[in-house]
Amino acid sequence: MTNPDGTASRGAGPLAGVTIVDLTTVIFGPLASQILADYGAEVIKVEAPEGDSTRHTGPTTEPGMAALFLAVNRNKRSVVLDLKLAKHREALLALSHRADVFMHSMRPQKLEALGIAPQDLCARNPRLVYAGLHGFASGGPYSGRPAYDDIIQGMSGLVALMERQSGEARYLPTIAADKTCAQIAAHAILAALFARERTGRGGFVEVPMFEAMVAFNLVEHLYGQHFDPPLAEPGYPRVLTSWRRPYRTTDGLICMTPYTDAHWRRFFDEVGRPDLNADPRFDGIANRTRHIRELLEIAAGHVAAGSTSHWIATCDRLEIPAAPIAALADLVDDPQLAANGFFHHLDDAAMGRLRFVGPPVGFDGARGAVSMPPRLGQDTRDVLRKAGVATADIDAIQTRSAR
Repeated sequence: MTNPDGTASRGAGPLAGVTIVDLTTVIFGPLASQILADYGAEVIKVEAPEGDSTRHTGPTTEPGMAALFLAVNRNKRSVVLDLKLAKHREALLALSHRADVFMHSMRPQKLEALGIAPQDLCARNPRLVYAGLHGFASGGPYSGRPAYDDIIQGMSGLVALMERQSGEARYLPTIAADKTCAQIAAHAILAALFARERTGRGGFVEVPMFEAMVAFNLVEHLYGQHFDPPLAEPGYPRVLTSWRRPYRTTDGLICMTPYTDAHWRRFFDEVGRPDLNADPRFDGIANRTRHIRELLEIAAGHVAAGSTSHWIATCDRLEIPAAPIAALADLVDDPQLAANGFFHHLDDAAMGRLRFVGPPVGFDGARGAVSMPPRLGQDTRDVLRKAGVATADIDAIQTRSAR
């Protein structure tokens, strides 16, 4: 539910009653906390006086409310604290003392000087789930290094995979490491909360980007390296061949994926090549994987003889998964998304009408509400008052933060 002022009503969703103090910035951490906010948690975004850098990344109609900030900070509250100042640190401790989750994306070596290392906060609040969202896991030679999406894409093997498939070393055209690790962080925090409900105690959760993305990439690409001695080089051939791409038709492109034995039998029969069903290169998934380049090249030659609409209809008849290519601009009018109310529109007094991606997950047939991402520091007074910070201290904090 959404209140008339555009803020999200609390008390809805499976995490209703859970309070999260979130010091993370940019995309990785804020996306993780947004997922938890979508599930009903109260997320208190603690920002420095200059605000999260994404407040200024992308187009906007109001300074401090740019596109990337809007994308990962819905359903939150904003508190401004300058952690270089003692009174501000005390206010943060008051917030964390009453919180269920404390999360940050600072390098670990900076925490003790601020008095917010895991041992400090967990000693004050034994039920606290403390989540450190780091570039690299503690204990190794990379621990404490700074990391951004491009760095992790390169170190985790993604850039090498792109080069192996396309011949050119490139980053993926999406912030894949930030967004993937945000999902991992969200479910790790949920697991820790679940454990706390059983034991009564919180604990420390570390989510390192490098290790998380190596694990992500090696799901299929560890491949023959599972065995000792190795049975094959690392890398799953089906997704590494340069022929793994949309098929060209007479009038465009189509995504089409014959995958099972039945799919390929139907496809070969349809294109007048039943003999290929008996070809030992394509008999069974193991052989098709070994000869994937030849298989996809042959298939591409046949698909190129028909139109996109012909192949959509044909694949529908043959029960082979297929779909046309969608441009990003097409998605706002996609009939599936429209039917499910995927995009939310909010009317803001200052910024006008805004479109947001809604929470993709539904609970009991309903998806969560969307509220305006907070202006910088708009909730400082209310949140600190509820945390028990004295009025005089709040006045001093707000006066200093406004300078």
